[in-house]
Amino acid sequence: MKKSDYEAAKAKALALFDKAHITLTPEEIENLEVADFGLEDLARTGLQLIVYVNTERCCAKEMALMPRQTCPEHRHAPIPSLGYPGKEETFRCRYGLCYLYVEGDPAQTPACTPPAGSEEHYTVWHEIALAPGEQYTIRPNTRHWFQAGDEGAVVSEFSTPSYDEYDIFTDPRIRRIPEIED
Repeated sequence: MKKSDYEAAKAKALALFDKAHITLTPEEIENLEVADFGLEDLARTGLQLIVYVNTERCCAKEMALMPRQTCPEHRHAPIPSLGYPGKEETFRCRYGLCYLYVEGDPAQTPACTPPAGSEEHYTVWHEIALAPGEQYTIRPNTRHWFQAGDEGAVVSEFSTPSYDEYDIFTDPRIRRIPEIED
């Protein structure tokens, strides 16, 4: 991802956090992560996030999604070498609408579609629509993906420790850790 694209996405994410009335410290703003998942199509597949805390006991993050931006399908599997059973996470919507898709009975008429060209990598279709103040807990090792509605979305995540580098994505092209170019 180019540095200019990163900076533009960061500014848009900060505007969404402001709409959600989320106050951030200068350090949190500096450490805001923009993830394009290595697909270089940030407007359709990406995520902007701030990690408040990530210890051996818990994790809290703030996530911003641009209008119709999608976080691709993945799961948080057990990590035997760490004695870790996989991440359990609760999503709480703060602004906009967030459509969360998990394993279970598929929606008859889903509100979202996967990014064009990546459809084969989206396999779960049980839809949970989260409006501000609503939340949902995802059990460890559950395949899931999510997409913002037309206004974008801000979602708080509360979870057990996060090991993003171990996330398992359905799409083998995904690279979770961003690479920024000048």
